[in-house]
Amino acid sequence: MSIAKTVELSAEGDTLEHATENLVRQASETIDNIAEVYVDDYRARVENGQIQMYRVRGKVTFVLQDKD
Repeated sequence: MSIAKTVELSAEGDTLEHATENLVRQASETIDNIAEVYVDDYRARVENGQIQMYRVRGKVTFVLQDKD
């Protein structure tokens, strides 16, 4: 039997793809067994009519390890 946990995080990047990759990379520094990420929101920071940075909010799901 396995149990999974989900946490909500956000990250930034030059593109939506980079923002999502940054989210997973940063999460994996402290979370083991990441199984999936679900991006449920994205935003873009705009200056002078140009997109400067993308921000994603996502749910990272990871499998908890048994103590056995």
